[in-house]
Amino acid sequence: MNSHPDKVILDELFPYIQRYQDLALKHGINDIFQDNGGKILQVLLTIGLENIPGREGNDAKDSEGNEFELKSLNIALTKSFSTHHHINPRIIEKYRQVDWIFAVYRGINLLSIYKLTPVALEYFYQRWEEKWHENGGKDINNPKIPLKYVTENGEMLYSADIGLT
Repeated sequence: MNSHPDKVILDELFPYIQRYQDLALKHGINDIFQDNGGKILQVLLTIGLENIPGREGNDAKDSEGNEFELKSLNIALTKSFSTHHHINPRIIEKYRQVDWIFAVYRGINLLSIYKLTPVALEYFYQRWEEKWHENGGKDINNPKIPLKYVTENGEMLYSADIGLT
């Protein structure tokens, strides 16, 4: 097999991609191409958070130790944020303890970042709990939070148009 002609371009770009990965490693993100690693790094650095490594627990913390759940979406693909594949009362209780950070992207371009408190998200927590009980204790698969709800009820922390707010 022969390489595609664009392989030359990739080879030229790769040292910069490697530098991005090296920066991500410095912040506890092992792979910028897995689990939104590159986007997570951008959000962390933009609003001054620190990554919490691992798949369990919250995603990030600030300099005072406050923890956050991080979510992102690409508006070219969807208008709602994914949550968790196994929503149940234990997960909901964990969510009630922290603020959430919602990052809005178009492709790979960061457009805005919002913060919502547990109080602002309680509407969803109550609905999920009710549904879980109605379904006989069966975990809920990835309920969504609409982007419109986030923009109308969240505090904007960053906008690409105006920077940090």
